Amino acid sequence: MRGASNAAEVRRELERWRKQMGFATMRALNDVAFQARQDVQIEMRKVFDRPTPFILRSVFVEQASRERLEASVFVRYPGGKAVDPNSVLLAEIEGGRRNDKRMERALQRLGVLNVGWQVVPASGMPPDKIDGYGNVKGSFIVQLISYFKGFGEQGYRANMTDKRRKQLAKRGKTANGYVEIRGVEYFISRGKGNWFGRRSWQHGMDQHLPAGIWARSGLHGHHVKPIFLFVRRPVYRQRLDFEGIVQGTAAREFEPLLAWRLEDAMGSAR
Repeated sequence: MRGASNAAEVRRELERWRKQMGFATMRALNDVAFQARQDVQIEMRKVFDRPTPFILRSVFVEQASRERLEASVFVRYPGGKAVDPNSVLLAEIEGGRRNDKRMERALQRLGVLNVGWQVVPASGMPPDKIDGYGNVKGSFIVQLISYFKGFGEQGYRANMTDKRRKQLAKRGKTANGYVEIRGVEYFISRGKGNWFGRRSWQHGMDQHLPAGIWARSGLHGHHVKPIFLFVRRPVYRQRLDFEGIVQGTAAREFEPLLAWRLEDAMGSAR
């Protein structure tokens, strides 16, 4: 009878260890995942120039559960009007060419930006259109897409009316009768020569300016400055070893965290 009692006690103890091991493993996996996310965010701050909080927060953790002993760390798009972080980070993580941005897709629809080219901020970009992280404000990008009627059929109502464009230009005449743009007008240059053709997309005149989006103002619109330029899209080298960071954290942290979590679980189960 004593042997039977001991056997039952051993089975209970083994069952207790089995349950606590599963619980401890789940918690250790989640500990590692959240530590890996933090390590990725630390590396982002090192390799990127002032990454935005939105980009940093795009690194998500899918936690393990008792039924699913697996935790994941990945970049997730939370939805809404913001840029998909994957379109920004994919080329930095894997190398190669990045995906088109919203403005680039709109300009491609208009037929003024070739596939394989991208837009980059130029020297004439107004300082108040740049945010604290050195990025062009999304509201200004939307305004320019609207200005050039770049929203497709689904968003055509967001395209700017001619009346609104005239309000932005604030055209008037000086005392001498000269035309003056007191606000701002935007136009697109297809570039010098025949790269996009010899005629301007908007005004039907020969272009001598580099390809891009330009602003003009002043007497006869002679004050001209580049807002965005169109350039060939570069091939990016890998800058963020996302997978390597996560795997390194797991290899370094999982065993000690599992031992600690198991000891804690067994102590609390007594």
